[in-house]
Amino acid sequence: MLHLMRRLWPSLLATLPAVVVAQAPRPIAISDLTALKTVGAPRLSPDGNQVAYTISTADVKKDRSSTRIWMSPAAGGDAIPMTGAGAPGSNPKWSPDGKYLGFTAARNGGETQVWTLNRMGGEAEQRTEVKQGVDNFEWSPDGTRLLLTIKDAKPDKPKGDSAKPETPDPVVVDRLQFKRDNTGYLDRRRTHLFVYELAGKRLTQITSGDFDDSDAAWSPDGKQVAFSSNRTAEPDNNRNSDIWIVAADNADTGRTLRKLTSNPGADDSPAWSPDGKSIAYVAAIDVPAMWYATQHLAVIPAAGGTPALPTKAMDRNVSTPRFSGDGKDILFLLEDSGESHLARIPAAGGTVTRVIGGFRSVSAFDAAPNGRIAARIAEPTFPGELFTLAPAGPLTRVTHANDSLLVTLKLAQVENIHFKSRDGTEIEGFLYYPVGYAPGLRYPTLLRIHGGPVSQYEAAFNFEAQLFAANGYAVVTANPRGSSGYGQAFSQAIFADWGNKDYDDVMAGVDYAIGKGIADSTRLGVGGWSYGGILTNYVITKTNRFKGATSGASEAHIISNYGHDHYQLEYEQELGLPWENRAAYEKLSSFNDVAKIVTPTLWMGGAEDWNVPILNSEQMYQAMKRMGRETQLVVYPGEHHGLVRLTFQKDRLERYLAWFGKYVMGATP
Repeated sequence: MLHLMRRLWPSLLATLPAVVVAQAPRPIAISDLTALKTVGAPRLSPDGNQVAYTISTADVKKDRSSTRIWMSPAAGGDAIPMTGAGAPGSNPKWSPDGKYLGFTAARNGGETQVWTLNRMGGEAEQRTEVKQGVDNFEWSPDGTRLLLTIKDAKPDKPKGDSAKPETPDPVVVDRLQFKRDNTGYLDRRRTHLFVYELAGKRLTQITSGDFDDSDAAWSPDGKQVAFSSNRTAEPDNNRNSDIWIVAADNADTGRTLRKLTSNPGADDSPAWSPDGKSIAYVAAIDVPAMWYATQHLAVIPAAGGTPALPTKAMDRNVSTPRFSGDGKDILFLLEDSGESHLARIPAAGGTVTRVIGGFRSVSAFDAAPNGRIAARIAEPTFPGELFTLAPAGPLTRVTHANDSLLVTLKLAQVENIHFKSRDGTEIEGFLYYPVGYAPGLRYPTLLRIHGGPVSQYEAAFNFEAQLFAANGYAVVTANPRGSSGYGQAFSQAIFADWGNKDYDDVMAGVDYAIGKGIADSTRLGVGGWSYGGILTNYVITKTNRFKGATSGASEAHIISNYGHDHYQLEYEQELGLPWENRAAYEKLSSFNDVAKIVTPTLWMGGAEDWNVPILNSEQMYQAMKRMGRETQLVVYPGEHHGLVRLTFQKDRLERYLAWFGKYVMGATP
């Protein structure tokens, strides 16, 4: 029913300036990790003439990144810093009249608050004074109010003897879902919605209850708010979030609260049509498929009714829908076969077109009422930068955050590859040629596996793969079954069957590189983080072809994670209750085959990771050490699932190179 049109675009590398470089371009190095800048999502001014965004840079003193807000002409031109160096600011959003930029920041040792800044210049003004801080905000359509997302405050502790050192309270939990990475143990404090009147500084709570509310969006007339919330009897026992509507002008009594959707799966990301008659959102309709289910675009009358699923036939994940300024179309991000595009479909349904397509990754966008679009776009040899697109016009480059670095680098050639797995299934991936590649020579080769598993390697800049290629390795990154860009059946193929079909798929990628005459079959390495580490564990228990492995933040003894990490519901949905279906847990546990590992393996993880705890890495390390195998364990103190400290990020890369250098390359670390 839906015809998918692909538009050909020139490479973004052509937008790099003609800069004279004194020295010949060099391979990328670990030190470039802190030289690369990260450009945030774009925010177009109401008239479409300006675009606000953030740029994050390395703050070596604080050992983490620092973020500033910038503004550029949407048609291209000189960028203006809106916040000063050392003055944090993020999440910029324009006031409806385009005069002010609102943003969030934690300054002067306080909690995160909403600040505003006159676009013509001057000092930022703090607008909220919420004790526990603000999670998010949205301007009302008339600019007189802010819609705030706020988590309940911690109860005040009784005042004691100030001479005595304060001791921490015991942690008391009574929830079914009692732990979450980056948060720790969960209590009954919930996240709710508030309306803040800017002139009178009056704060009114409009939602409440033992539920979390998110994705809040004003109706065009400013009288209602749509949001996403799981308000079932036991929210911790399912992922059934729905779209709700509440009046914006009354204190919360529950009287105006209205449930709009009835899908038993997850409904989120609501966006109003300009006339206020429809709401677009994202829906996962296959509940048993859990996180393997396709995320569909849905549209429902704001007054209630039956939702339409205009992209269901595509069987591809969509995200961040929003209506065009005239309400005729719905724009959204579309994940497809190792690429992410900005797509459009008529609001009434019809043909999907790729507004920005091609061999690239579009990761964020915004649209102005006049039809101008701003998007963050990356390619395999081009880190994400902002571009704008006028109706029927070409892409216009807006930001140049990394130009001065890129012109000094000699990056690896990246090839989009397709190959057959053992059962004939076609698999897609990316092959990074070693910098300085000479045809006819075979190179040490690293298989890198992505996390998720419901994720994908995309046509975007991959610093880690580029670093390996700069150090003489060919790199294979594959999207095995379980990956998200190829339809639900492809993703769901590993349901309760990890390390089987996806193992065959990634091994086929290695064989492809060998068959092409690039990979040296006697010098192979493998590794990944999160599910990339989990699949690495299956690889090294199934084959001895690899000379070195790195397994980061991985699981190996599945049953020991039940009640220890934050996936209790997902384990039950995919494997059943462990005391009733123990065999399913043991089947997936690579720890049971640890004696088969002969590959020297580096185990890594964060000490406070509750997503994939360090527990299993410790167990695998202990077993390998007991058996006298080559192994090492690296634990990063204070870190969660993703490493935040820059020194730890660099340390991890240094250890990767040293480990593979010793066991795969054969060089002295």
